[in-house]
Amino acid sequence: MLKRLLIVLSIIAVGLLLYSVFGENLFFRKSPKDTAEITLNDLKLEVEYNRPSKRNRTIFGALVPYNKVWRTGANEATTFKTNKNLLIDGILLKKGKYTLWTVPKQKSWKVMFNTKQYEWGVNEKMEPMWDPNYDAIELEVDKQNIDETVERFTIAFDNKTGNLKLTMAWDQTLIEIPVQIDPSSKP
Repeated sequence: MLKRLLIVLSIIAVGLLLYSVFGENLFFRKSPKDTAEITLNDLKLEVEYNRPSKRNRTIFGALVPYNKVWRTGANEATTFKTNKNLLIDGILLKKGKYTLWTVPKQKSWKVMFNTKQYEWGVNEKMEPMWDPNYDAIELEVDKQNIDETVERFTIAFDNKTGNLKLTMAWDQTLIEIPVQIDPSSKP
């Protein structure tokens, strides 16, 4: 009986130790996964990403440096899926799955849709795993300053005016990427 009790207590102790070491990462991610989705008639778009928080930090120009490639979120590389050919700010993006990378700048952002699928967003040196040779398209959009502070990095689709946009917001920064179905695509 005492032997069983010691075994059970040992298992519990090892479990608590493992939980204390890995628990936060496994159960309480600081940058939880999220999905932005929109369906308009037969168009389906989806972005899977991780949402880091501001937590009283200076974001752009510090945590996320200006003029350097950013994995556009945290943890795994952000992915963008479309079931139709699109025009992204007038540039053709064929249907498929892409990773989404950005270069935040003081007045604009560069946005890259990359055909390569990466298991993680950065390497062991915390450098983006982005390979420019796989960029399907690259565009530049204006950065907007907003009055409210967005605590958690947010990607969303905005179609309020009938002009679809992929939006990204964090801290007091917002970018909007115009998206439309390629009119030359076959139904």
